[in-house]
Amino acid sequence: MRTVRDVHARTVQAPADTVGALLDRLGGADDPLFPTPVWPPMRFDRPLGVGADGGHGFVRYRVAAYEPGRRIRFDFTGGEDGWHEITVRPLGPGSCRVEHVLQSRLPLGQRVMWTLALRATHGTVVEEIFDNIERAATGRAPVPVRRSPRVRLLNRLLWDRPRAVELPAAARLAHRAFPRTDFQDAWQMDLLPGMPQEPEAWEGALRGPSFPVVGRADGETLLGKDARHLDFRASILVADGRVTLGTVVRLHRTAGRLYFALVRHVHPFMARLMLRRIHRRLALAAPTAGERAVARV
Repeated sequence: MRTVRDVHARTVQAPADTVGALLDRLGGADDPLFPTPVWPPMRFDRPLGVGADGGHGFVRYRVAAYEPGRRIRFDFTGGEDGWHEITVRPLGPGSCRVEHVLQSRLPLGQRVMWTLALRATHGTVVEEIFDNIERAATGRAPVPVRRSPRVRLLNRLLWDRPRAVELPAAARLAHRAFPRTDFQDAWQMDLLPGMPQEPEAWEGALRGPSFPVVGRADGETLLGKDARHLDFRASILVADGRVTLGTVVRLHRTAGRLYFALVRHVHPFMARLMLRRIHRRLALAAPTAGERAVARV
């Protein structure tokens, strides 16, 4: 195995204490630094401190050292030999240097993956953390780091996928859409920090001339259309930190049953694809953690 070492640093025109106070909120519910919702949030099983276990996405680690306002070191877990840490060093009364260092011993296969894909993605995430530090600490927007085509591709490939669930009881419009329902399903995804909580944002991304809005109530929007062979309703429910795309169908006559016998095999794929695409599109368009932190001030 060989050692991989990656270093990123930036000078921030803000006092070290100001930046350090932001660093102490890393991984918390109001984390102003980690670049969500474009990337999975950093989360731990307890408040930030030595022994806190967690990570972001598929990258898992544990807090090995913590000097409030100055340094956090994370040891990789899950069999990976290495660590990464972020430090804040004063340069003067009004500036400081923020540094992130990653060091890990990787076997050949993981080293190839690091070189081809993960290095660029890791570097982008770190630079976006630095961008958020500057926004939150100074109130000024730096020139944002550019996501390369390789990074955008990996982000797309690793994006979370909808999971099948029962149509939630809170989707009352969908449950009451028809006196008789011949088919129903639902697909759900978690809302990442910073994603829109308003059903209208999701409705605007889903609706079109083929699916007009037929009802709105309590965080749910119902779209649909009636036809000779079937009646169709799509429910968008935003509640409890999740977005759910549900479908209910009522069939008419033999033509409707024959038509839907084919469509029902394609429908789950299309519903998952639609929800996943809209979820990612809205995440990419959402304000950054740094922008949200400035807006809260």
